[in-house]
Amino acid sequence: MTIEILLIFLILGAALLLFFTNWVRMDIVALMVLGTLAITGLVTPVEALSGFSNPAVVTVWAMFILSAALYQTGVARIIGRQVLKLTGTGEARMIIIIMLSSGILSAIMNNIGVAVLMLPVVMDIARATQKPPSRLLMPLAYGCLMGGLTTLIGTPPNLLVSFALADAGKEPFSLFDYTPIGLSVMIGGILFIAFIGRHILPKKDVAKDTSKKNKDLPVSYELEGRTFLIRIKPQSELVGKTLAESRLRAALGINVLSIKRKGGGSILDPGPDAVIRENDKLFVQGRYNAIKALKDWKILLPEQKDIEEGYINLADLSFFEVKVKEKSPLIDKKADNQKFQQQFKLNLIALQRDNITWSNALKNEVYKANDILLIHGPAEELSELIESGYFEKQKEVRSEELIKKYRLNEALFIMKIQEDSELFDKAIAETQLGEAFGLTVLGILRDGTNLIMPKPREKFQQGDQILVQGSIKDLPLLNGLMDIELLDERAPEATSLETVDMQMAEVVLAPRSLLAGKTLREINFRKKYGLTVLAIWREGRAYRTNLHNLPLRLGEALLLYGKREKIEIMGSENDFILLTDTMSKPLRTHKALTATLIMIGILLPVILGFIPLAIMAVLGIAFMVLTGCLKMEEAYRAIEWRSVFLIAGMLPLGAAMHKSGAAELMANGVIELFGSFGPHGIATGLYILTMVSTLAIPPPALVVIMSPIVINTAENFDIAPHSLMMAVAIAAASCFLSPISHPANLLVMGPGGYKFTDYIKLGLPLSIVVMIIALLLLPIFWPF
Repeated sequence: MTIEILLIFLILGAALLLFFTNWVRMDIVALMVLGTLAITGLVTPVEALSGFSNPAVVTVWAMFILSAALYQTGVARIIGRQVLKLTGTGEARMIIIIMLSSGILSAIMNNIGVAVLMLPVVMDIARATQKPPSRLLMPLAYGCLMGGLTTLIGTPPNLLVSFALADAGKEPFSLFDYTPIGLSVMIGGILFIAFIGRHILPKKDVAKDTSKKNKDLPVSYELEGRTFLIRIKPQSELVGKTLAESRLRAALGINVLSIKRKGGGSILDPGPDAVIRENDKLFVQGRYNAIKALKDWKILLPEQKDIEEGYINLADLSFFEVKVKEKSPLIDKKADNQKFQQQFKLNLIALQRDNITWSNALKNEVYKANDILLIHGPAEELSELIESGYFEKQKEVRSEELIKKYRLNEALFIMKIQEDSELFDKAIAETQLGEAFGLTVLGILRDGTNLIMPKPREKFQQGDQILVQGSIKDLPLLNGLMDIELLDERAPEATSLETVDMQMAEVVLAPRSLLAGKTLREINFRKKYGLTVLAIWREGRAYRTNLHNLPLRLGEALLLYGKREKIEIMGSENDFILLTDTMSKPLRTHKALTATLIMIGILLPVILGFIPLAIMAVLGIAFMVLTGCLKMEEAYRAIEWRSVFLIAGMLPLGAAMHKSGAAELMANGVIELFGSFGPHGIATGLYILTMVSTLAIPPPALVVIMSPIVINTAENFDIAPHSLMMAVAIAAASCFLSPISHPANLLVMGPGGYKFTDYIKLGLPLSIVVMIIALLLLPIFWPF
């Protein structure tokens, strides 16, 4: 083994480790591979960058754009709607039609685009026929994937193996070389799911056996279990405040769905500027028990006589001053006590810089080098941070300095637990009172003993008096929240919120959304879109409270409520996909014929072998834009840049594996392992290896890695490489085993209410069916 081969194996192993663990984004991994290959001299700088001009990469991004043109002009939607009119009401027939139509579209369009297009259509069919979406959406995703197997342009793995053959001096695949096997696999897979596999699909009935269509969404998300009525008392501190000023949502996690005025009249989905009046009845969504617990709280100020003198002795607690180091990991991050507490199990009390001290307005500041921080908590925890390079020094602060320098005594009060301590714990855990009011628990007065510092996750007890730091001026508002009247009368049904103008609707994050990982608060959802998020469906269950601090994930569904016009505008957002086809944005259907003729004009010279596919695809984009079928801004947005960088970054690794001899060495290992079973055994072994690897490795990257190994294996075993290469392409594109294997799978996860295991239950037998069909037909159409 040469040093070059050893380096290749180290780079490949590191890349596979990062793909499996997902510690680093896959496109960044590819760029790291590219740079490492060039620096180590395994490829020249020109070879390292050649992936970006490779015809395979050009064709991939060009097909993203052409698919977008077919979508924007309504070509795909027209075809889909016409075919889906044949669905009927029988489940098996519906599955066959849905999978067949999505598969046909995926033969010429990007399969993610087809899934995005068909998702709202299929959801409308599910509602109209009272079928659970879980019975139809996974077949939709799998139909898109199997349809991509039928043509050269159907999926990136097909393109990549074809160009790999051309680079190796072999005859590449033509546009319809995949069709005999791909079409057979698609038909076989559709029949399997329609007559056998559908019995494995979960029966998550969105309608819950209710016959009224307009009840589907509220019942599906179990809104009734989190809705109740509250009343604002005449002398409440909340009277005259806007909903935003009241902090009902920020502090208690409450969504105000409607306001009923005492003198008559109602406001549906009131905005943050709606003013609260006395005796208003608020129809709200939140946690009833957490709010009920507030009734048992009692707030005492330090000067009140029922707090015995000497109880509040700050010397019993541990306060320290530390200096932020020049290269501290905290530099330029927000000085947020809640995050500080969660991350380090310490309280950030104040920040001092240039003789200016911040305490209540900490969130508006960021950490800078040499900042002085006042920390409250165990000395051991703080010492660990100093050793880790966060802080420069540590100094214990005495009571006198706390009062004189930080004026801490002016920001202290006591919250007394009168009855149920468990309810108090629950209220603290299930609301954001601490965050909304900047409250920090400093100590506990218990059983007449000294002030003690609470340990992590310490349970409060009945009779405890809790020393809290916060803004005294906010206490009237906090008292107003504690004085809310919980009404015993039955809350209206959630469906009563809907009118002609006010609607509920579902959306999912688009596969290329930049909002994944951000909270509703961070994106200022309510202000930006003018809609209320009632619930989020994640991993098979609905989350209905404290949603504004919940990071959004790809594959989950959001239940929205608000004005119909706002929901329709949401349908035109690139970050969301509206699951109601009737509210989707209008398309340029008057350009449908033009787009169809351009697409035919692109494919015809390619079929006849006159002009390469990459060149015709680029020309097709130009004509789509020039004729008004697509805007250039839409073209740029349509490109899945992550896939482009992934493929372009990994292609030099394939070249280096071939040039260094690493591919040949690995090919010999494949022959040694499977060679005794003949060509069929080798094809089966490569297929299974590729299929299992799709659980963690992106299919395009997997194909780039496997291609040089397969070509060398074929040469060493003296068989034609086309059959083995097609086997690897089909295995890589058949990503049925998990939701994260392909964006189309992830897209339907939330709307379908699927769990991770649901994909394995149906995906594994389907993968076996596809493998058997493919391996049986490969030697017939592509003899070894």
